Parts: sequence; C-alpha cells; structure tokens
Amino acid sequence: MMRMMIRIWASAGFLLLAIAGATQAETCRMTDHDGRSFAVCEVAAGADLQLFLTGADDRPMGTFDRLRDQVEAEGGQLVFAMNGGMYHSDRAPVGLYIEDAQEIAPIVTAEGPGNFGLLPNGVFCIAQTGFAVVESRAFAAAPRNCAFATQSGPMLVIDGALHPRFLPDSDSRYIRNGVGVSADGQRAVFAISDAPVSFHEFARLFRDGLDLPNALYFDGKVSRLFAPEIGRDDIGFPMGPMVGLVAPGR
Repeated sequence: MMRMMIRIWASAGFLLLAIAGATQAETCRMTDHDGRSFAVCEVAAGADLQLFLTGADDRPMGTFDRLRDQVEAEGGQLVFAMNGGMYHSDRAPVGLYIEDAQEIAPIVTAEGPGNFGLLPNGVFCIAQTGFAVVESRAFAAAPRNCAFATQSGPMLVIDGALHPRFLPDSDSRYIRNGVGVSADGQRAVFAISDAPVSFHEFARLFRDGLDLPNALYFDGKVSRLFAPEIGRDDIGFPMGPMVGLVAPGR
C-alpha cells in the first residue's frame, strides 16, 4: 500500500513538473539572420492571442502598461505584445480591424500612399482553427472567419516570394516589425529588428530564416515590443492596434 502511495505521489509530482515546464515554454527569443539580430515570439494555434484597440474605459489602449494592467485586472498574464498594424493620428486602424469577431474598421483594397498602400498588402487573421496572412484583395473576395484581424502593408512574403517592389540594395532602413504564418497555419511568428533594416532584409528573415511562406509588415520606426521573457518593455508614443498573447494569471 505504501509503495502504491509513493508511486502515486511521484506520478503526481512528475505531472506537476511537466505542466510547469509547459507553461514556462519559450515564447520569445533572440535570433540572428544574415548577421542581423531580431527578437522573435512564436505562438501556436489555440493559444489566447488577441488584438487590442481600446481599453475597458473605451479609450485607446495605447501603451503596454495599460494593456498589461487590464489583462492582469481580468485575471490574466500578458506574455508578450507588440504594435499590430498601422493607424491614423487618432490611433484608429488604417484598414480592416476585427476584434472579438466584430468589424471595427472596413478593409481597404485601393492602392495609396505610404507603406500601407504599397500593394500587395495583407490581413493577419486569428481564427479558432489557426492563423493566416492573406493578400487584402483575396481576403475581400473570400473573407475568412476571423475572431481577430488586422490589415497592414506591404506584404513581406507572398506564397514564398518576396514583395516585388523590395530592392536588395535599398538604403531605406528602420526598426521594423511584422508577423509570418507557417504553411499549415498552426504557427504565427512575430519579429522585430534590433537595428534598422531594409524591407528586403526583413522579408528574408521570414522566408529564409524562419521558413514562413507568408508574412506581413506591421510598421517601422514606431515598432515596439513587450516581452519580459527577454527583458523587453519598449517605450514610446501611444500606439494604435496591439497584438498580445494572454496566459492564465499566476
């Protein structure tokens, strides 16, 4: 009887250790590609990945501090967050924005000025079954059932090919961030450069360094990351949409 109890206690202890190990699995890490350093955060389908625009007080969320405080007030833990798409001066999304399956802003398919209008641009979709990065006009023609979605641009990688307007020798360099999705839609990988990079360099990280066939640019110059796991809590002016991973509170 005593031996049986010891086995049960040992099995329970092993299970608790396994659960602890799973909850502490690496989400964010540093990686190098072509001699350049990037912070990368990876999320598996089924995790509680969300987009955030306004707080509980209906004011723009704006900062990582406000987002973290709201998540904790609701009993959760903010694992990581970054800016999640371009926005106007009032911090409203430039293109399509869906939160909790509600469309807040409509999709924009016309060519226009700036990086957003450098077609093709795209939509990052978070659905119950996984993730997708879809070219905007294709998304408009056949909308996905997204719990959350944000439109930005330009696309970085389109079905394994770099955006046709990217130049290998471009001297336009900024701190840039974006997201790529695996071929099976079961992984979303977020990245931000440590130093200014060109579009071509940033897109190659997703295609060649991370083996992701589709990737979308979020922004440059205003790009920021909250990732306590790797000691990041970037500060700056208030932002528009943010994307963040929520875990149960400790």
